Amino acid sequence: MKFLQLSILSLSLGIISCTPSKKDKYSLANPELISYKVEQTMPHDSTAYTQGLLVHKGKIYESTGREASWIGIVDPSTGKPDKKVILDDKFFGEGITILNNKIYQLTWQQKVGFVYDLETFEQLREFKYNNEGWGLTHDGKNLIMSDGSNSLSFLDTASLTPIKKLNVTYKGVAVSSLNELEYVDGYIWANIYLKDQIAKIDANTGEVQGFLDLSDLTYRTRLLNPDADVLNGIAWHESTKSLLVTGKLWPLIYVLKLTANPEN
Repeated sequence: MKFLQLSILSLSLGIISCTPSKKDKYSLANPELISYKVEQTMPHDSTAYTQGLLVHKGKIYESTGREASWIGIVDPSTGKPDKKVILDDKFFGEGITILNNKIYQLTWQQKVGFVYDLETFEQLREFKYNNEGWGLTHDGKNLIMSDGSNSLSFLDTASLTPIKKLNVTYKGVAVSSLNELEYVDGYIWANIYLKDQIAKIDANTGEVQGFLDLSDLTYRTRLLNPDADVLNGIAWHESTKSLLVTGKLWPLIYVLKLTANPEN
């Protein structure tokens, strides 16, 4: 399996940047935006209904939903997955995360999750939860799970039961439809389902610090593949300090560099 080599990726699109203009007052209708630029792109399997994306020790892991939901390791030069787990069709796969040499996976409405050995992909156990399963990440100690609401659940990794809830708000207003998740340095990045936005959430307070507006990427993606579905998939590449984003049935993964916001 090839390791992620960002330095050798070719640009398939010109550099895209998004710099927010100065605002006097922010709201959900007029949110504070986080600046970014697209440095590179990688191919992505346009048949993958992406539910989870992450980078672990240089490898890209992905999970998908719909029939024959799978977990695989993605070849960055082709976008094709080496499928390691394929679920029975009765399960609709959702988010994944890796912690303590285990892969944790959610399913959508079946309310059951799976734990696999990271090296062998052997299923070790199942666990149950009461709400729908959407996105999954961890803070180095606990799993963090979304269910499509504005509430995130922190799960103990031994019992795999909730130990606390975090309500997510922006300027006092609930931010719902939280989907795929990625934890980075005290913040949880979350796709907002059916929107071209990713929220940056303080993992202690639940307050959103700002949003990435990726509507331009969605527009460009649908020029390449009119069947492309919603934005979904966030992975942090620690060694390059880059954020990888993609979507359901997207033909590309975009490699983003976050840039400093101008003073307001």
